[in-house]
Amino acid sequence: MPRVCRVVAIWGLMLLPAARADAQSTLPDAASRAKQALLAHDAQALVGQSSNLLLQIPGADPSSPLGRAQAVELLGRYLRGAEERGLDITVIREVEPGKGFVELTRRYVVSGTAEVRRETLFLGYRLESKEWRLAELRSAP
Repeated sequence: MPRVCRVVAIWGLMLLPAARADAQSTLPDAASRAKQALLAHDAQALVGQSSNLLLQIPGADPSSPLGRAQAVELLGRYLRGAEERGLDITVIREVEPGKGFVELTRRYVVSGTAEVRRETLFLGYRLESKEWRLAELRSAP
């Protein structure tokens, strides 16, 4: 491979992470990442870089925000006993500058059962350092 081609290829690879980071700075991108994390039961990816998170899910006290590690643990427990059957993003909205809202409809079965259950997940986001970070997650049957 000629030297010029190698240099161009290396520059392209170096710029790829920066372009990917910019591409993820929109609320729809944050919603898509949340959906993928939920489908994979990846609580760490769902929480992302959020330092505090208000959770209103079974097994969590919604009275005050939780630290990152505790939120990851509780979300992991919450997701562990379920098998996903579907997850749809139904609403993505910036409610005011720097504050966003995402609604997802989740279909799942409890492991070992066949009954499909439904719930709505409400995710609240804040724009911090040009990145949408999860600030709140609420579950409603």
